[in-house]
Amino acid sequence: MQESETGLRARLVDAGVDLLAREGVQALTLREIARRAGVSHGAPRRYFPTHLELLSAIARRGFDELGRRATAATGEGAASPREQIGALGRAYLEFALDNRGMYELMFRHDLLESRHLGLRDTSLPLFARLVDLVARARPGADARLVAGALWANLHGVAQLWGWGSLQLATGAEDFGRLLRSALDAHLGPEEA
Repeated sequence: MQESETGLRARLVDAGVDLLAREGVQALTLREIARRAGVSHGAPRRYFPTHLELLSAIARRGFDELGRRATAATGEGAASPREQIGALGRAYLEFALDNRGMYELMFRHDLLESRHLGLRDTSLPLFARLVDLVARARPGADARLVAGALWANLHGVAQLWGWGSLQLATGAEDFGRLLRSALDAHLGPEEA
């Protein structure tokens, strides 16, 4: 029985996700993904006309997982907006550090920039959630700018922590204090 087009597409993406987790972004060639999916090296082109389209489909899986984690982290209705932002920030940092190759792929400019790939449609709702929480935590502030600065700060923490630089520079043993400092810097000190 012949595999459905949807099934083969999913198998190619699954192979890419697995390859990314095991060997990193540099290993994501069409030929290697096809080999691991058990298909001819030309098969991916039938389902993903460009390499960027396949990479985008793989990155979309990362955004879906990050979205699930964000929903779980902020799903506690009784928590204040600031507490939800803290939980969202922790989920973001944990995802970035647990999935370094995927995280790197997800934020590749060439994938996000290409409007026809639709990856921005997957990533922007996560940012919108942060903007909404910031608007509730800091009424009157330009929530998009504050959220953007906070996101940039978290992205930097993820990168520098992953490289070991922040541990060396700050002596911190986990990123919790850095996360609290980022929240204080962008939202103001937490009220006691």
